[in-house]
Amino acid sequence: MKTINDFNFKDKKALVRVDFNVPQDDQLKVTDNTRITAVKPTVEKILNDGGSVILMTHLGRPKGEVKDEFSLKHIVDEVSSVLGQEVKFVDECVGEKAEKAAAELQPGQILLLENLRFHNEEEKGDAGFAEQLSKLGDAFVNDAFGTAHRAHASTAVIAQYFESTKFFGLLMAKELQAIDKVLRKGERPVTAILGGSKVSTKITIIENILPAIDNLIIGGGMAFTFIKALGGKIGNSLIEEDKLPLALEILGKAKEHQVKVYLPSDVIIAEAFNNDAERKESDIYTIPEGWMGLDAGPKSRDQFNDVLLNSRTILWNGPIGVFEMSNFAGGTIALGDSIAESTKLGAFSLVGGGDSVAFVKQFGYGEKVSYVSTGGGAMLESLEGLELPGVAAINK
Repeated sequence: MKTINDFNFKDKKALVRVDFNVPQDDQLKVTDNTRITAVKPTVEKILNDGGSVILMTHLGRPKGEVKDEFSLKHIVDEVSSVLGQEVKFVDECVGEKAEKAAAELQPGQILLLENLRFHNEEEKGDAGFAEQLSKLGDAFVNDAFGTAHRAHASTAVIAQYFESTKFFGLLMAKELQAIDKVLRKGERPVTAILGGSKVSTKITIIENILPAIDNLIIGGGMAFTFIKALGGKIGNSLIEEDKLPLALEILGKAKEHQVKVYLPSDVIIAEAFNNDAERKESDIYTIPEGWMGLDAGPKSRDQFNDVLLNSRTILWNGPIGVFEMSNFAGGTIALGDSIAESTKLGAFSLVGGGDSVAFVKQFGYGEKVSYVSTGGGAMLESLEGLELPGVAAINK
């Protein structure tokens, strides 16, 4: 893996693709700077070598139109604050104005280009646009794992213009190493937890990870499709009727790979999808009509805890209850506690993909697990075994 540690950036301008697609409030102030903080080590390494940094990113979905609300001028102060020095800004990313700003950049300085997606060519993966961007720097660094699954001009196409000076940033390298550690170099036993609402969105992941894991915990809404396929009565719980044969097929494949599958045995059920609805515990195979399962029950939590405390490598993708509603967050909190405890005992734990990352942030588990992935879609495609365009472009 070619990373920035393999190169000295002295007197070089590094064109660094980052993912600063950050949340903002009504005043367009940044409300969560995690993605900015994540690239700080990459920026510092380049500056410490005596180089300069040109940051490029997208923000939101302006769809090729220049719109003030999507301008990066609104985040430049936050970027300066996080990186600990003034960050210059240019309100273009290609053309004369951008080229002049890049040319005037001195070693030790940072420049932030305007939103790449103000140009339709970015998402189209246009080679001409990528070539224009490439004129701004001497080296290309991809540190945007969150967009590595997109074959866009700035994430993949641009790399061809930097034959010997294209590198992974330190964040990107950490993401790829974390996935590799789970899928290829994981210390046994390896346990994967897949939650969330639909089996259909996780089929490819399950099929790809089965050869690499020992235990599979299935929770959340998708568990009910498996329970019904096994003959259980699930009341009004979430179900993908057309995926019942698939659920049985997955269980069969798990058996072939000698993977132990753990489904919830009990659930917290409610009469309505509402935090204040009447609720009670139930065996998952005998949920009464008119009731729905919204969280893992106490027996399930204990069972999952036993599995996790005996694991050496853990992958967590998706919550096992409707944690957004406080009365149905207990199962996912218990799961987080079990993973944290196992990590403390020496296990490697990787949290990745959408809602589980949101949960970890909201409930403060970020410091209690080994690694929290910054890339939702990119993380999922990696777990599906797909080569990401942004990764392939550097490895060529």
